[in-house]
Amino acid sequence: MKKVITYGTFDLLHNGHINLLRRAKQLGDHLTVAISTDEFNAIKNKKAYYSFENRKIILEAIRYVDKVIPENSWNQKIQDIKEHDIDIFVMGDDWKGNFDFLEEYCEVIYLPRTVGISTTKIKQDLFKVKDV
Repeated sequence: MKKVITYGTFDLLHNGHINLLRRAKQLGDHLTVAISTDEFNAIKNKKAYYSFENRKIILEAIRYVDKVIPENSWNQKIQDIKEHDIDIFVMGDDWKGNFDFLEEYCEVIYLPRTVGISTTKIKQDLFKVKDV
């Protein structure tokens, strides 16, 4: 069985997230998604709209996702790859090159982002609507 893993906050779920998860799942038989905890987001100076528990519930309901685990730090990826017997690490291509050090442990693939959508854009658009 070929196992794939990806990481992210997955807040304000949108078609870009679904495209990433679908394409990641197509690379193997089992997809693990590590989502940033609220505490880790605080360290990254990020604030998710939905709590970790709510984002976890949403991701677990997506048919492409087989397992959801917490991401507590930048440094856990090697441990996750070993512990979950991961064959392929997947991230969006906006991270290209940042995780090449993982090639010692598994295949690293950067997938193209979905054009025209991001959580940041959604938040910006919502702030514009608020002001109208």
